[in-house]
Amino acid sequence: MRKKRQNYTPQEKVVILKRHLIDRVPVSDLCDEYHLQPTVFYRWQKDFFENGAVALEKSSSRLKKAEEKRIHQLEAKIQTKNEVLSELMEEHIQLKKDLGEL
Repeated sequence: MRKKRQNYTPQEKVVILKRHLIDRVPVSDLCDEYHLQPTVFYRWQKDFFENGAVALEKSSSRLKKAEEKRIHQLEAKIQTKNEVLSELMEEHIQLKKDLGEL
């Protein structure tokens, strides 16, 4: 009978890789502990190093989205102020006309 396949979350994979890279735990010990094939471990490591730049870019894209949101909010605020100023100027001109100053 076959063993049930264990699915690891990305966070768990990073923890396992970190133990090898930082704590210097041998791959054989990690594979025994987590019931992994060494090829699986090395595939995770390869993916981790190849996609590391993408992980770092995501944080900058989050910053870009936040910045775009702030710009949109500020533009909406300026638009509202312009509308209010326009209404006030119309009222001011109308009052001057009513008083005969224009």
